[in-house]
Amino acid sequence: MQCVLLAAGYATRLYPLTENMPKALLKLGDKTILEMVTDKIDEVSDVENIYIVTNEKFYKQFEKWCESYKGPKKVKVINDHTTSNDNRLGAIGDLKYVIDTENINDEILVMASDNIFDFSLCDFVDMYRSKNADMICAHTIENKEDLHSMGVVELDGDGKVTSFEEKPKQPKSDLGVPPFYLYKRDTLPLIDKYLKEGNNPDAPGHFIPWLIGKNDVYAYVFDAVRIDIGTPESYYDACEKQKNGTLFNN
Repeated sequence: MQCVLLAAGYATRLYPLTENMPKALLKLGDKTILEMVTDKIDEVSDVENIYIVTNEKFYKQFEKWCESYKGPKKVKVINDHTTSNDNRLGAIGDLKYVIDTENINDEILVMASDNIFDFSLCDFVDMYRSKNADMICAHTIENKEDLHSMGVVELDGDGKVTSFEEKPKQPKSDLGVPPFYLYKRDTLPLIDKYLKEGNNPDAPGHFIPWLIGKNDVYAYVFDAVRIDIGTPESYYDACEKQKNGTLFNN
């Protein structure tokens, strides 16, 4: 299993914090967000390599971070050579770029590099193994307004995805989908097919409603804290909670 961490965005909503610093390398206490993410990945014995896909602007900073990584995995930074929001590839475009440039022919764990969380990726992988199917994550979103800015999913009694909508105006459930995906080896060619059909290459969740028309996709539903560092407010709030030892308290 290979892991792809998406880190090629420009995080303009976090300016001025991220004008010269990638969001994933902001610190929470004495750890970067990225280190908190890779600590979780390190627990998954199935994962062999971690590929961090980023852009021309932040490539050298991620390379420098890699020099300090002490975990058990092999980590490689991939430069997608984009320079701004105007020419970025999008998350799905970046995923395809990594698959192609690294000749990946394996199952892949795809994650954002800016979400910190308190559930076990090992449990996610265990369910993926038991279902032998592509997998997403989902959790109940308490603030219903947040559902308008993320993927929202409906599931049957077995956890199979029956509908998925990215940023719905009228959400059909309270189950939000954060950026954690597990794809089988056989699904990789479908990413290429999706893009060649001219579909949206941006948010990774756009691929799922297209995919469920072709493959069974299941959801691992977790009940744990997950924080998306997307605005200065969310970052400073996370910093304060980390300082107080309450970061993952409900």
